[in-house]
Amino acid sequence: MSVTVIVPAFNEEAGIRRVLSGLGLGTADLSDLEVVVAANGCTDQTASVAREFGVTVVELTQPSKIAALNAAEAAATSGHRIYLDADAMLSPALIRSLVDALSRTGVEAAVPRPHLVYGDSSWPVRAYYTISERLPVFRNRLFGRGVIALSENARRRFDRFPDITADDMFLDAIVGAEEKVEIDAVVDVEVPRRANQLIRRLARAREGNVEFWRFVRSAPAGYGLLADPVPGPRSWSWLRAVAFGEPQLIPAAVCYVSIVLLAELRRRSPGFTVRSGWGRETGASAPA
Repeated sequence: MSVTVIVPAFNEEAGIRRVLSGLGLGTADLSDLEVVVAANGCTDQTASVAREFGVTVVELTQPSKIAALNAAEAAATSGHRIYLDADAMLSPALIRSLVDALSRTGVEAAVPRPHLVYGDSSWPVRAYYTISERLPVFRNRLFGRGVIALSENARRRFDRFPDITADDMFLDAIVGAEEKVEIDAVVDVEVPRRANQLIRRLARAREGNVEFWRFVRSAPAGYGLLADPVPGPRSWSWLRAVAFGEPQLIPAAVCYVSIVLLAELRRRSPGFTVRSGWGRETGASAPA
């Protein structure tokens, strides 16, 4: 098994030890696993903690997830890639399952099923995700999980990650629907606790979507993008189908629409921007 796990990390001192401990480094069937941590713009001990595990550590002065991904790629040597967010957990069993999926004929990308972890999240947050996880746009997609496995063949389809916020949507767009699989394993995805946190996250995501489509329309040759990546719904008809198909979901659907509209208003507010390197808000609308 030849695979590199790439972990871009921005001030992740508190969690990077847990993430790297969970990889099972040095176990018999993962003896050739390569791990590259790209610590970018960190003002804490992320890089020092990562080095304790004997992994390759690349340090960049500027906070930029895309710069971190490209720097880690330059340092990587193994064929398959697993892109791992620094707040997601990846076990040895999950690594093996992802790599096994990539070994199947015609499979170029694999992801686990997301398991939403609510904790003490408020009712509006739970209502939003009750609807969100039923939407067709998220079926057979690579984004929204914090873990993406890409075959060596698919990785050859592009040279460098483009300078856009939605790196996961970019990876989704270079792999055809018939080339993606969702394996029978789960990864925990923590959701925001409060509606205002969700609205901020969604506003950043929606701005990233706009930026992604701008990139798609003007992408230079060599990126191997599909003709119509992430087509998504063109109207609210999909929401009506979800809610009216299960009438008990109508209150949740109303909440979902309200949060989406508030997020869009935030995205359109004066001074809103996510071009701060890690999709974090800057400008007048940024939280104090």
